[in-house]
Amino acid sequence: MLFSQLIFNLERGKAELQEHYLGKDPELLTGASLENASSSQLTFLEQESSLKSQLSESKAGAVLLPPQPELIQKASEIGISWAVLKNPRLAFAESLSLLNPRERPPEGIHPTAVLGENVLIGNKVSIGAHVSIGNNCEIGNRSIIHPGVVIYANVLIDEDSELHANCVIHTSSNLGKRTTIHSNAVIGSEGFGFVPTSNGWYKMPQTGIVIIESDVEIGCGSTVDRPAVGETRIGAGTKIDNLVQIGHGVTTGKGCAMAAQVGIAGGAQLGDGVILAGQVGVGNRVHVGNRVIASSKCGIHADIADNEIISGFPAIPNRLWLRCAASFKRLPELAKTIRDISRAASE
Repeated sequence: MLFSQLIFNLERGKAELQEHYLGKDPELLTGASLENASSSQLTFLEQESSLKSQLSESKAGAVLLPPQPELIQKASEIGISWAVLKNPRLAFAESLSLLNPRERPPEGIHPTAVLGENVLIGNKVSIGAHVSIGNNCEIGNRSIIHPGVVIYANVLIDEDSELHANCVIHTSSNLGKRTTIHSNAVIGSEGFGFVPTSNGWYKMPQTGIVIIESDVEIGCGSTVDRPAVGETRIGAGTKIDNLVQIGHGVTTGKGCAMAAQVGIAGGAQLGDGVILAGQVGVGNRVHVGNRVIASSKCGIHADIADNEIISGFPAIPNRLWLRCAASFKRLPELAKTIRDISRAASE
């Protein structure tokens, strides 16, 4: 795609194009990082990027820039085509979609797929090889079900959704519009519910449901459990990485993001826009407020107010944690000082 064609499409996108310079109007095949890009590749720089000094040495065909005059001048001096946007990273994401258009599998139902009774299939749906769909399910328009997917009975999958190979959707789960479930993820499996008795553990039947709202994406190997009663709900626009465990009865707000190996215990509630970095743990029935950011390996055992940035185990405000962390390496020295003071006082 010519850079001029790409610019035409970006003008209609969300990244807010401000100005551009075509130069030689290069033919772009794909994207690359600034330091590795070739003449047929597009790259980008963000306002806070540490790579700004490398722009003059870049071999990229074109670059997407933030509105900074010194970068614009440097790109013009070396003759590289450029475009200035309010959000270059977003523009780069849009550009990758344009440069690498997604191949959609053919419409229709593969002959090896097995469908139960009373299954409703919408228009322009693709159902791949060895898919199994239980009774009374509904697959919305333009949805894609890749090979090996298993869908239990009474599942609703709304339009424009995509289920990747070998994921499993359990009974009575409800997936909203434009849901993406990646390979080997499991939605609606039984929550971990057992009652202790004198004779061991008695299983609590998990009769609830899972509701995935619209525009949610769930990564490979992640699980969202159904509760004993009621529902587990994932809020609209939430993005979940690989290997994340969402316990039974959890509710998340809209637009949350969870990195790999996050674990959320049963009954926890997350507000809107919560960000959980890798390996964060959220305790049973904890309430995490709106727009909370938890850094990696954070352990959340008590309720967190809105807009907090937290770190550590157990979680404390990030600034306090940084002060504590700065003291960790001095603990042996401080302990020795205390022992010396104690010994001197006793003499």
